Amino acid sequence: MKVLVTGGAGFIGSHLCDTLLARGYEVSCIDNLSKGSMNNIKHNLGNDKFKFTNIDILDREMLFSTATGIDVIVHLAASKIPRYSNAIYTLLLNSQGAINILDLARISGAKVLVASTSDVYGKSTDFPFREDGDLVLGPSVVRRWGYAISKLFDEHLAYAYEDQYNLRVVILRFFGTYGERQHLNWWGGPQGVFLEAIFNNKPVEIHGDGRQTRCFIYVKDAVEATLRAIENEKCVGEIVNIGTQEEISILDLARLMHQLSGVTYEFRAQYVPYSSFSKSYEDVMKRSPSIKKMESLLGYKPTTKLSEGLGRLMEWYRNEKQSCTITHGN
Repeated sequence: MKVLVTGGAGFIGSHLCDTLLARGYEVSCIDNLSKGSMNNIKHNLGNDKFKFTNIDILDREMLFSTATGIDVIVHLAASKIPRYSNAIYTLLLNSQGAINILDLARISGAKVLVASTSDVYGKSTDFPFREDGDLVLGPSVVRRWGYAISKLFDEHLAYAYEDQYNLRVVILRFFGTYGERQHLNWWGGPQGVFLEAIFNNKPVEIHGDGRQTRCFIYVKDAVEATLRAIENEKCVGEIVNIGTQEEISILDLARLMHQLSGVTYEFRAQYVPYSSFSKSYEDVMKRSPSIKKMESLLGYKPTTKLSEGLGRLMEWYRNEKQSCTITHGN
């Protein structure tokens, strides 16, 4: 079976490529390297079953001419919350990119897994978030909802293609994913930012009062769930949350990471008020998924505890920093 992974040189995508190759799949990885990195996939470049092509998913002609003979598409390429990027680019890339990928799936007859986000649940207070629950988004004047709207459009579009063309679609709503290779800035989530601060003896940046809570999933668990969605036809036509129910506040996450790091200096937090963000940024104070569908449809429940996954992330971080120091001779 040949699997196309968009955003395959990125954080989740590169781990998925590794796992697919280890299971004997043929993998076509495409990425425009705007956020992905060749360092994430360089160990696979000599593998006959792996092919990388530098493609922007908005380049429809190049995409269609390159991605041939595909059985399954895992569409991970996306732009995130406009506070970390450009609002127009986020809206256009996520919408037009999904159109191109779904058209490619329609022409090739491939099953397509569309990566969505926990952000689509917005400000819902119906906990835990169920895939059939209502989605409560903020006003259009608050730019941060542009990302959620664009991914929600992708979901509706996927179902429209299913209805119109009998396309086999699966929607995966990823909750906060962390682990080796994640970006060390806010694009990658709080863990990378906290790592940089903790290991450089700087205050940890906390947005608001830090009492907002999240449920994070280790990248290897997210990838295993994705692999099962590739292989399992029971999830076709379904939306599936990919996350855990191990809930923690952002402030407690920072304190836990400081504790696990083994550094000797005191934990220091730098609180950043939401009023300092442009365009009246809104945060979500609680984000907790129901994972019953992941367990029942995919037969999978994440096994990595947060402290264990953070330990692996820190080991990777130390190794990366050591490698960088040796390379640059500093």
